[in-house]
Amino acid sequence: MEEQGKGKKLPALNIVSTKVNHKGFGAGSIDLSNVSGIIIDAGEAYVDDGTLHAKSKIEKGIKFSPNKEDVPNGRKCWIVWVAVDRTEEGAYYAGLAACEMLIDTEARRGWKILADHVNRMDKAMKRHILVEGLDDAEKAALKKALEGHNADWWARSEAAQQAL
Repeated sequence: MEEQGKGKKLPALNIVSTKVNHKGFGAGSIDLSNVSGIIIDAGEAYVDDGTLHAKSKIEKGIKFSPNKEDVPNGRKCWIVWVAVDRTEEGAYYAGLAACEMLIDTEARRGWKILADHVNRMDKAMKRHILVEGLDDAEKAALKKALEGHNADWWARSEAAQQAL
């Protein structure tokens, strides 16, 4: 991955694991090695390694509520779960699923539905493309982030291209 500025390494989307599935202890558990999260906030999209553990930059220090009314001054942000898969031609963006959040940084309050985030991550892992809530600017920011991360992956991602 390219470096940015003062030797600071940019976050990277996880590459598909080369692990061989096995039977026994842990069999049937979810393998998150091919899923990453992209944050869309104020028209900018970027990879944030903390998304898988609800510790992204915008989530840190925020107390979340399942009620939108608790965050009247929240700004709309998104986590887009991105699943990467591989074919004989190479890796590609196989699944995308956008999850809405409201964040009020000043009040340290937020709204999200955790079950929705989990279900949509699962949908991305199952190669679904769910970006219906994103507006045109948000879709453009996501496209730019995906293409900028790896143009070859983007070129092989026909379903993602059609959705964005």
